[in-house]
Amino acid sequence: MTTVLETEGLERRFGKLLAVDDVTVSIDSDDVTSIIGPNGAGKTTFYNLLSGRLKPTGGTVHLRAHDGTDLVEITGMEPFEINRKGLSRAFQINNIFEGLSVSDNVRIARISRNDRTLDVRSVARDDEELTAEAREVIEMVGLEEVAETKCANLSHGDKRKVEIALSLGTDPSVVLLDEPTAGMNATETEKMVDLIRDLNEQTDTTFVLTEHDMGVVLGISDRILVLDGGELIADGTPEEVMQNQQVREAYLGGEA
Repeated sequence: MTTVLETEGLERRFGKLLAVDDVTVSIDSDDVTSIIGPNGAGKTTFYNLLSGRLKPTGGTVHLRAHDGTDLVEITGMEPFEINRKGLSRAFQINNIFEGLSVSDNVRIARISRNDRTLDVRSVARDDEELTAEAREVIEMVGLEEVAETKCANLSHGDKRKVEIALSLGTDPSVVLLDEPTAGMNATETEKMVDLIRDLNEQTDTTFVLTEHDMGVVLGISDRILVLDGGELIADGTPEEVMQNQQVREAYLGGEA
């Protein structure tokens, strides 16, 4: 296994509140890793530190870039800089252009990845290279049948797939997923879990997710990290984590 993302002594304070407290982790390329914890555990703050939306008050973050070279420090970089290094975050905000088709949304992601000028000519359908790249990503997430549909007209589940497609369009080494099955029914949830599993196997991208649905977490994760009060209290396989007494106590009376 190869380390693709790591933190050392990562910390974030808001006044006297220590929201992320000395978190040191290494994410392996072959694992689907879930980050869980009760409400207020520090999960969102941790994600914001990784993706650059917040600056840490201590510690470091390193990422293995697109080309697979050595880990590079991304601590405190701006979100767009971190994205260009190879870390993409899906479901953080609704970043879909609702008035454009699925295909055109993915084209824009590819244009961003290639540092090309975003203009009408770049999105034009006669750009064969761009069309082929967009089609490949669309096929990976199973949206071929709605490729020319405006995103405003898609189902909730398909919009979530588009958000994953936009992340994959930048050729990331790591994708952070925020609550990927939120708002989905049982069938949509099952399809999303299958999609993430398939993408993990078929691509070189490593997936890290936060998720409240423990059925999803236990069914998809190779490894689980548990935060509570900003501290990392457990790190292991689903079986190891579920048997951890400290984890049981953290979730007692809390949301899973």
